[in-house]
Amino acid sequence: MRAFGLLLHISSLPSRYGIGDLGPAAFAFADLLAGIQASVWQILPLTPTSSFIGNSPYSSPSAFAGNPLFISPELLLEDGYVSAADIETALNCVENRNLATDPARIDFAAVEAHRAHLLTAAFERNAPQLAHNEAFQSFCREHDPWLHDFARFCTVKEVQHHAPWFEWPAPLRLRAPEALEDWDRHASHSILREKFIQYLFHTQWQHLHAYCAKRGIQILGDAPIYVTHDSADCWSNPQNFNLDADMRPITVSGVPPDYFSLTGQRWGSPIYKWESMEKDGFDWWKKRLGHALKLVDRIRLDHFRGLCAYWEIPETESTAVNGQWRKAPAAAFLNALRAHFGSLPILAEDLGLITPDVREIMARFDLPGMRVVQFAFGGETGDNDNAPHNHNERSCVYTGTHDNAPTRAWFSSLSPYERENLTLYSGQDTDEAGVCRVLARLAFSSVGECCILPAQDALNLGGEARMNIPGIAGGNWSWRLNPEQMSGAGWAWLAELARIYGRQSKNPVEKAKEKQQPYPA
Repeated sequence: MRAFGLLLHISSLPSRYGIGDLGPAAFAFADLLAGIQASVWQILPLTPTSSFIGNSPYSSPSAFAGNPLFISPELLLEDGYVSAADIETALNCVENRNLATDPARIDFAAVEAHRAHLLTAAFERNAPQLAHNEAFQSFCREHDPWLHDFARFCTVKEVQHHAPWFEWPAPLRLRAPEALEDWDRHASHSILREKFIQYLFHTQWQHLHAYCAKRGIQILGDAPIYVTHDSADCWSNPQNFNLDADMRPITVSGVPPDYFSLTGQRWGSPIYKWESMEKDGFDWWKKRLGHALKLVDRIRLDHFRGLCAYWEIPETESTAVNGQWRKAPAAAFLNALRAHFGSLPILAEDLGLITPDVREIMARFDLPGMRVVQFAFGGETGDNDNAPHNHNERSCVYTGTHDNAPTRAWFSSLSPYERENLTLYSGQDTDEAGVCRVLARLAFSSVGECCILPAQDALNLGGEARMNIPGIAGGNWSWRLNPEQMSGAGWAWLAELARIYGRQSKNPVEKAKEKQQPYPA
């Protein structure tokens, strides 16, 4: 079915506490989506972020854990986990920094300090009852395959002054059983705290996810293909990564020079040992994606082409220029996932230089890919895959992504040739103020089964609202909506496009009835 949605990360929602969270604004945004006939809410990874690695949701200390910064203080108060005094005390502990100083930007240091105080207060208030809290105990049992090691990881880092795990004392670095047992005894209270924080995130997220489902909104999540070296995943499963005897990467991930960067992107994540993973049936991947699919309805698998071939960079190189392509077992990997899950609810991020083997794999497994209308006008549009007339039905069509400039800012940077191409293709002589609607109409009219607009394009925002500039370490991921921008008036024009181009949502009952209707004779 044809559908449309909006791309807005949880962190970009407005709130009183410095960052978007799973509280009232998230539920209001679900209502907003339903009100404009949208049926998809795309988010970025929900995993924890860290100021030590640029606050990027794509560089996380865990591929399984939820981001504690997204836990809503309002809902903690409503559910009785904290008092109003706890919230006020936490606000007073943020080193005189006002979380609402700039409602359009996140002060990550201030937010981290606030949540640390508030969540510690919530834990201390509730810790005596946790042994008898069956919901919490059930959560711990269900998630034990990743949760206990993640809690260990967090507590060891705290004691080690946030040093990366590969610099810890050898017994803990190498996971000697007696050292782990000693740590579990020594840090039992702190380990319980980390598990409780994850329980709070999980509970709030599941309430929001269920609310979205009732409103006919599917959540499209995001999974980076790689994990961060300094992560619980890498520490717990070093056999899956190309590490030396000191647990440091031999080679690291990235992409060669492309549209986004002349020196490529050196991500620095360790490369998988794909042969070892294939021998155990890709067990870690099954656990990772199985966990993700309990949180979201579909997954955008970032850098999908890395499943067919990946850019491997010697760890000693400072840029991505001097890397090389290596083959990966895409068919075996996807066959194993399909056999395990029964289907593949995956959107393949297939942007950049895509080779025929990637296209063949996507066709064989019937995986939808991405098309970005901003990419259509740099050369000849006639044979450009991103030009709407070349889209196929198994496509998710974007005006731009979280890595692109908002369309208004994109237009201001176009060359005269590109502007002429846009004018000739769209049949409209547009300007900076009107270009968002021009590109949105092109995206909505595509045959692609889904169309997604970044919230910035829906609101006609400019470069001040950019989410990320690839290859730039600082200043990213901090943009937020202000409360006034959540009013339905600014988004209503999308409902009309949805009607014109047949992308209106239907509630789950109507969808079920349609499936039961026979075709006309």
